[in-house]
Amino acid sequence: MNLLILGLLAGTFIACLSALNWRFAVKTTLVIVVIEGALRKWAFPQASQLLYFLKDFILFGAYISYFSLPNTKRKIAGKHHTITALTCIVALWCLFQAFNPSLGSLVIGIFGIKNYLFYLPLMWLLPHLFRTEEELYKFLRSYLLLIIPVGLLAIAQFFSPASSPLNVYVNDDTAFALSGNNTVRVTGTFSYIAGYSIYLGLCLCLLLPLLTRQQSRLWRSLTIVEVLLVVITSFMTGARGLMISAILLIVGYFSLQGLTQLGNILRSLTKFILPGILAFIATTVWFRPAVEAFWIRASSSNDLPARIIGSFTDPFRFFVYKGIDGYGTGATFQANGIIRALLNLPSGEYIPVFYESEMGRIALELGPIGFLLWYGFKLVLLLALWNVYRQLKRPFLRQLALSAFLLQAIMFNSQLIFNPTANVYYWFLNGFIFLLPQLEQKVNWQHYQQTWQLYVQSSDFPDSPHK
Repeated sequence: MNLLILGLLAGTFIACLSALNWRFAVKTTLVIVVIEGALRKWAFPQASQLLYFLKDFILFGAYISYFSLPNTKRKIAGKHHTITALTCIVALWCLFQAFNPSLGSLVIGIFGIKNYLFYLPLMWLLPHLFRTEEELYKFLRSYLLLIIPVGLLAIAQFFSPASSPLNVYVNDDTAFALSGNNTVRVTGTFSYIAGYSIYLGLCLCLLLPLLTRQQSRLWRSLTIVEVLLVVITSFMTGARGLMISAILLIVGYFSLQGLTQLGNILRSLTKFILPGILAFIATTVWFRPAVEAFWIRASSSNDLPARIIGSFTDPFRFFVYKGIDGYGTGATFQANGIIRALLNLPSGEYIPVFYESEMGRIALELGPIGFLLWYGFKLVLLLALWNVYRQLKRPFLRQLALSAFLLQAIMFNSQLIFNPTANVYYWFLNGFIFLLPQLEQKVNWQHYQQTWQLYVQSSDFPDSPHK
C-alpha cells in the first residue's frame, strides 16, 4: 500500500509537469508507448505495475491543460455533431455499466471506463497539436526513427536463445512463445508480442505515405531502412494476423489510389519499387531463418480461420448469459486479478464462458445495447475518416487519410480496449478526421492570400504581365 501511495504522489507530480506544456506531453506519451515495455522489463522491473500508468499520468496532465483553454480554441469538435453526440451516449452507457453489481466493486468499473474512454480525447487534441502540414510531416518522420533501434533490438532477440536477458516479458517471465526452428517470437521494446505487432502495423501505415512524398535523399534513405525493419521483424513476431493486415493494407492502399487517381498510383508504385526489391532480398536472403520460422508456424496451425469467424460470432453466443444486461465495464480486463488482490476487493460475478476476442469481451461487459452503441460509434468514425479521404486534395494529407482509414478498417474487430498500445494509436489516427481537413484549409488560405497579394501588386503596375 505504501508503494501505491508513493506511485500516486509521483503520478500527480508528473501530471502537473505535463500540464505546463500539453503539446509536448502528448508527443511524449506517444514515445512512452514505444519504450514503456523496456522500462518495465529491464530498467525498473520492480516498479513494473506503476510504470504501466506512466503514460496515463502524462496524458492526464495534458488533458487538464488543454481543456482549460478558452472554449473558442476548442471549437473544431463542434463541427462534427454526430461524433460528439455518440461520444456522449457511449460514455454514459460505459458509466452506467461501471456501477453494475456483477463487478463486485466500483473500482473495477473505474478501470473499465479508463480502458474505454481515457484515450478518446486524443482525437480532440490532435487538431491543435500540429499547426501546419510541414510540422505534422516532420513529427511523423522523426517518430518513425524509433523503429530503427526497436527493430535492431528485435533482430538481436530473434538470434538469441529464449533464456537470454533480451527475451523476457514483463515481471521477468521468460519469452516462452516460440515460432518455427525454436526461434523466439520477438517483442522489441514492448511488454508482449501484441504490443509490438500493433506498433509495426502503425509504422507501416505511416510509412506508405512517406514513401510517396518528396523527401531529401537522407530522409528517403532512412524511410527505406525503416520499411525494411518493419518487414523483417514482422516475420520474426510470428504474428499471422499482422502479416495478413500488412498485405491488406498495402494492396488496399494502391488499389484505392488506382480507382480514384490513376496518375498518383503510377507515381506511388514507382517510388515503392526500390523498397519492395530490398525488402524481398532482405527477407529471402539475409534473414531467411525469420521467413522459415514464420512459415513453419503459419503452416503448422490451422486455427486462424476459426478465430476470425469466432471473433464475429462470439457476441451472439454471449448475449444469452445476461440478456439485455452485461457483466459491467471492465469485467473481462486482464489485470482484474492483480487489482483485486492489491486493493483487497471482493470477487465479481463468475463469467461462465471462455473469452478472447474483443467483440466477445465487449458483448459480455456492455451487453447487446452497449455492444451496438460501441461498434456503431466505431463505424461512424470509420466512415468519417473515409469522407475526409475523399474530400482532401493535398497528396500527402490525402494519402495519410487513406492509410489511416485502411488500418482502422482492417483492425475494426481486433483488440483495442484491452491493448493499451492499440488504444492510444486508434484514437490518435481518429484525430485525422479533424486535423487533416484543417491543415489543408490553412494551406488553401495561404495560397489565397498569396494570389490576392500578387493581384494587388499587379494592379499597382498596369503594364505588369501578371495583371
